[in-house]
Amino acid sequence: MPVDPQIRALLDRGTGVPATHTLPVAEARRQYEARIALMAPPPQMAKVVERSIDGPGGPLKLRIYTPDGSGPFPLMIFFHGSGFVLCSLDTHDGMCCNLATGVGCVVVSVDYRLAPEHKFPNGLNDCLAATRWAAANAVELGADPSLIMVAGDSAGGNMAAVTALRIRDEGGPALCGQVLLYPVTDYHTPGTPSYTENADGFGLTRDTMEWFWEHYLTDPVEAENPHASPLRARDLTGLPPAYVLSAEFDPLRDEAELYGMRLRAAGVPTEIIRRPGMNHGFLFWVGLVAGADAAMAETCAWARQAFRKAR
Repeated sequence: MPVDPQIRALLDRGTGVPATHTLPVAEARRQYEARIALMAPPPQMAKVVERSIDGPGGPLKLRIYTPDGSGPFPLMIFFHGSGFVLCSLDTHDGMCCNLATGVGCVVVSVDYRLAPEHKFPNGLNDCLAATRWAAANAVELGADPSLIMVAGDSAGGNMAAVTALRIRDEGGPALCGQVLLYPVTDYHTPGTPSYTENADGFGLTRDTMEWFWEHYLTDPVEAENPHASPLRARDLTGLPPAYVLSAEFDPLRDEAELYGMRLRAAGVPTEIIRRPGMNHGFLFWVGLVAGADAAMAETCAWARQAFRKAR
């Protein structure tokens, strides 16, 4: 199908905006933060607090979302998308509110360190540390320590997938799910057909993905490491159930779906959903794009069911 008309209108509004890969990092970050003003107001939360914990590289900021209702709630640790370089707790505030209210869970959003100041695997180490801290402090957060899930979009989906791998290999806490929203799962080379089909014209471009990877890795050889490219992991058995969301007009479409298929082949219960007409990052537009609303509702439904099965 063609690009969704509501997505096309948003893309057209961005005509003339400099491409991310042409900008200095600081300017690219400012450009992404400016998107917040275009987003729909997030749902009201019962409580949103920030706190700092001791992370592997120093103080690590978390933003904790508690929905209405009585706990203990399930617990979701969320890693924001960024291309490993951009975005923040603020750019993904609405997404976390939608997940917390839609799933009925406490969401802990992690302000992990970004490249190029902090290259691979520094951000990943923050994500693992935050997940372990959240599990250990779940009761204090009003959450159930036996009901824990990781989630993330784009590069944050990479962080969630790798955190699940590391927890399997390096020890606890037990996870009952992983929500991977149009995740980065592999290096840009050799790439997949969607890298060619959707290389330009739909928001995220191949050139920008190459820019992100260049900033994230110290050396391209690190792309062989499954903690950088989880699609290259030899063994995906023993991982928690997965929800893998892809978008039709996304350079990352195929690698997201391939990761989901490899999880299935390894015996991991996995749902793979491709949203027609959507582009990379479309969940920013919940409340403005009907397809984004539907996708968020389906994602939350899957997470609720996964938590119920784990009880």
